[in-house]
Parts: sequence; structure tokens; C-alpha cells
Amino acid sequence: MSGSVHAAHEVQAAANPVDASVVPSCATILNGGQPGPSLAIYQAASTRTHLLTLRETRSSVTSPVGRTATDQRSGKVITMKRLLPAVFVALLVTSAFAPSAAQATLAPFGNACTAFHTVRFCPATELNQRPTSFDGTPIDADVTLPATGTGPWPTVIMIHGWGQDKTAAESSADPTAYAMNNVSYAARGYAVLNISNRGFGRSCGKDPLTVTTGCDHGYIHLMDTRFEAHDAQYLLGKLVDDGIVNPNAIGTTGGSYGGIATLELSYLKNRVRNLDGSYSAWTSPINHTPITIKAGYAVAPWSNFAGALVPNGRYLDFDSATASTNTTPFGVPKASPLSGLYLAGLFYGRYADAGLDPFADVINWNKRTIKGEPWDAEALTYMNIMNDYHSPTTVSGTPAALLIHNGWTDDIFGPAEGLRVYESQKAKGNNNVRLIFNDSGHPRSQNPTDALTQMGRASTEFFDNQLKGVPGGPAAGSVTAMGMNCDGTHVSGGPWTASSWEKLHVGAVDYSTTKAQTIYRLPGKVGGDKATGTALDPVFGTAGACGQLTDMIEPYTATYSITSKGFTMLGLPTVQATVKTDGKYGVIAARLWEVIGGKRRMITRGVYRLLDNQSGTITFQLAGNAYKFAAGTKIRLELLPQDAPYYQTSKGTFTVKISKLKLELPTLEAKSASKGIVTPTISKFKR
Repeated sequence: MSGSVHAAHEVQAAANPVDASVVPSCATILNGGQPGPSLAIYQAASTRTHLLTLRETRSSVTSPVGRTATDQRSGKVITMKRLLPAVFVALLVTSAFAPSAAQATLAPFGNACTAFHTVRFCPATELNQRPTSFDGTPIDADVTLPATGTGPWPTVIMIHGWGQDKTAAESSADPTAYAMNNVSYAARGYAVLNISNRGFGRSCGKDPLTVTTGCDHGYIHLMDTRFEAHDAQYLLGKLVDDGIVNPNAIGTTGGSYGGIATLELSYLKNRVRNLDGSYSAWTSPINHTPITIKAGYAVAPWSNFAGALVPNGRYLDFDSATASTNTTPFGVPKASPLSGLYLAGLFYGRYADAGLDPFADVINWNKRTIKGEPWDAEALTYMNIMNDYHSPTTVSGTPAALLIHNGWTDDIFGPAEGLRVYESQKAKGNNNVRLIFNDSGHPRSQNPTDALTQMGRASTEFFDNQLKGVPGGPAAGSVTAMGMNCDGTHVSGGPWTASSWEKLHVGAVDYSTTKAQTIYRLPGKVGGDKATGTALDPVFGTAGACGQLTDMIEPYTATYSITSKGFTMLGLPTVQATVKTDGKYGVIAARLWEVIGGKRRMITRGVYRLLDNQSGTITFQLAGNAYKFAAGTKIRLELLPQDAPYYQTSKGTFTVKISKLKLELPTLEAKSASKGIVTPTISKFKR
């Protein structure tokens, strides 16, 4: 069958499977450390989050729980015992809720609406009820409407995360304030469209029964602006023609994979991306009504594929010119997250056959990434495809109004993803981007309740302001942050809000030394501690965000220590140093530790890809955090040649002599001699 999963990548039986209680499931990567398909913000908002809630009750297809797969990076066999929570809702619509005669005339995509939890639910319950997209691909979609009225309404399209389907943000409960689900949005007066992205759920997904006529190109395209984004636009256009969607009051939201879609749709705004990469005006398919996205709320997205998953360390939040430096040089793959993402797609979606489609060749892309250095023409071709068609920030033009969330301790899509959008747009004179940072998102995030509540409130007020004209919501250009808390109270600290990113962290604790140190990756002399790396891994590790490890100086690394006078670090730490590299495929991995009483806690991490035999001054940043260092606490910067299994281990042998090192830790507090806080010099903002 065209587009079926390649035989070489089929699920394999294993004589000695690794227990999922020891090796976390790959789906956990996209779910804020939770064992379910939804990012925590959606889990908190919805009681109906099972990826197969409707699919299993409709087709009785057995889920792949209990099957096994081989992780090509580690060679380990993983038992997929617990990829999904055991939450099933067998019946959403019953005969007890009969529509009135007036309401029965509304039938989005030809599907009847039924009164349901104070709103109207209009689902596609059968395969033949799926609307078709621009290229004839059937896309499974449900529509939820306010209890009364005939439209057009302001509209929110909700797009699910990786490995999920349309049900991820659908609720079977009564609406609640600030909840991010279809019922709650519809109760607030919005039409809501929930779709399954192509290759997932019943949009030509894993279940062979869903791969019907029109599914030749219905496999996963990895959120290609020409395919998945166009699908969303085309279905919205159909609803505009039906008089349901207000074409000038459309908002888009989603988490992770859905957050990427949100950014893409917001950048496209009033255009569609054609197959040749050009742009055309976005109009409805029948009446050719002009359509535009007015606002987007992206939760834990990537803004650039390479920058997020194959970082090279060149992006700097204080220099907007670095927003486009993501592919040169080729970065360091986030190995364990990439393995987990690949496996999750394999189990819960449908990839194209290897080599079938060069623009959606996930199987071969994965193989080539695993192969590692040298990064040849084939690898660069794949990376350029991902950069050109799968990265929101490479879409031309000015995006719609944006609210973007990223998590401090999100090791998959961290704060740099939102900042890349924010700073590059601000440099172009666009101040219509807002940011939220806190300790929620993908692992190792803790997802505290107060942070999720704050996000729900902000998103509700944002959409009400942008789509309905209701006063309120985060101000244009503003940034709100909450902290990482490890005292067991689950109170994050903050929220702290400023009118701009640079005004949120106005000071810096700095450190400098002329002492030279060397990191090693040579036979028999490899820097770092393997057990530490494993403990800190977001997929295989057990430390999480707040875990404390026994203190040690890891061998063949460079370390630098300072003593805190009491301050709150808020932002991305900056490292500047002179390096002399001897060897090929060099890497500098960085970790910032808090050291107390013989224990150490990692606060943030980062990476920098060295050129072969690179010498000279380098500047790079760690992922960042908002964390209070008590007076007397020791803070340690550690530089290593590897941080495995999180980052892919280099195939090279090399040494790096590091001298004239400077470290700046951004602070919430202003300049203060008593606290050792100064005005930033290296990380001074420039646009």
C-alpha cells in the first residue's frame, strides 16, 4: 500500500524487552513528563484526552500497547506498555440530547449537530463523514458550536500534538473557566474546529481501515506548510463558505506539534503555501472569500526545526541577527528526543515508505541522523528541506498576533523557540508577539498547577481580545515568566511581567577567569560521567527537573565555580571564551549546577558545535531558567565534550583548550553591589 510503514521499520518482537517502568515511553516526550498524549495544559483542561478515544470505539482496532520496537540509536528494545492513559469515553452523543428543529439545519461538513454539555457537537463519526482537503486527502474533523445562533462565529482551530488525533483537546465535561478544550471555547461563543493531522488518527493514519480512497499522500509530512497547514486552511475555508466561520476572526492553538502548526498558520496568515513553495492568497474554495488568521497561541512549539532539535549554539537571544543561523554549521542532534519522536510516530501514525517522497522521507531522515558525522550533502539536503518547509520562522511576512509559551525545563523545545520569533519580529518593527515562560511543557518539566492556570487565563483573555475585541489579555510585546521551584510546594514564583524581554532581566551576575582548562574526547580519555548523563536525560533519565545527584567533578571536563550572594537568575546564561580545538567534529556541552551539601542539581544546559580545529572567541547560551539561588549557594558551570544520551555523541576525537572564560547569569534583580549584580556587557541587547 502506498505510504505504508516500511517493512524494515515494522514493530519487532523481543525476547528481552526493556520494561517501560524503567525506560519511559517515547510518547512521554511530548506530554510534559506525563504518560498520556496531551501536554499538561490540555490534560488539565480536558477530561477526554485519549488519542484513540473515538477510533477504538468506532473500529475496535487494538492499540499497539504491549508491542515492542527497537531504538536504533541505543539498540535497546522498548516495550510500549504505557503509551496512553486508560481513559475511554465510549459515547459522546446520545439520543437524550435531541437537537431542536432550528438547530438541526446546521451541519458542518454535512455532519449533524447534537446538543452536548451546553454547546452543540457536530462530529464525523464515520469514515465517509470526513471532509476532504485541497488534494483530496480525507481529514477527520469535528466541529463544536455555541448552543444558539447560526453564525458566522469567531473561531478557534485546535490542533493536536505528535501521536494524537482530533480528540486530544475535546472534552466530555461541562465547560469551565479558562479551560482549553472545544466545549469550553464553544461555551464562550466560539465555533471550534478540531482536526486530526494527516497520517494520524483517522486521517489516513496507523489503522489500515482509515487508509481509504484519497490517502495516497495522507502520510505524515512533519507539519509541512504545504500540507498539514494547508489542510487546516482548506477546512476552515469550507466552514467559511458554510457561513459558520467568520473569515476575519480566526484563532489557532495547539501544543507541541500543534504549536508548530499554530506558528505556521500565524506566519502564513492570509496566504497558502503552494507545492512549489510559492504563496497565494487564502480564499474559501467555493465563494473565494478572503480569509486570515487573526491570532495564534502556540504551546511548547519549535519555531525552527534545526534550532530546536539539531542546535549548533549560534542563536543568541540578545542578537536578532542570529535567528537565521540554525543550519550552518550542522548542529548536534538531540538524540534521545529524536529517537522517541520517531518511535511515537511509528506506533501512532503512518510514515511514507522510505524513499517514496523526498519531502516527507521521515524513515531515511531518521537513518541519516543516526549515522552522524560527517554531515554530507545528503544530510544537508534533508536539513534544508526541514528548514524551508517545516520551520515557521522561514515563512516570509509578518505573522498574526502571537502568544507563545515555552518551558524553562523543556529539553525538547525550550525558551529559544519563542525568543527566536519574538526577537526577529521585534527587529523588523513588529511588537505583536507575547511570551510566557514557566516550568511546564515536555520533559523534564514539572507542570505545576499555578503555571498551567496562568497559561489558561492568559490564552482565554488573549483570544477574547484579539477575536472579539474584549479589553484585556497580555499586552503586545510583553513577557511573563514564572520560576522553577524545588521545595515541594509546587509554587513557581512570580508571575513576573515586563513590557519587553530585556526589561524582565535587567542585571547580571558575572564571572571571569584567565585560567586555561581542557576538555577531552580521546581514546581512554573521554570527558564526563555516563551515569550522570543518563540520569539527566529527558527520555531515559530519572532526575527530572529537581533531582539531586551526588556531587562530583566529572573527569576530563572544565569547571568554574562562584558563590551566590542571593539572586534570582531569569533568562539564558551566556558563555564567552577563547577556544583552541585540536580535532574534528568537536562539541562543547554545558551544564549549570546548583551545589549544596554534597548534592548537585542541574539548572540548565546547552551545546555548541565546533568547527574542525576551530580557534578563537566563541559565544553561546544555555537554555535558561528562572531559579532563585540562595545566598551562600555554590554555582558551577561545567563544560564537557558530550552530554549523552540527550545529545548525540560525536564520532570525532578532539581536545578543546578553553581560556579567558566569561559567564553572565541574567537576573531578575537590577544592579546591586551587595548582591554582586552588574549591568550585562556580553548579553547587551542589539537589534
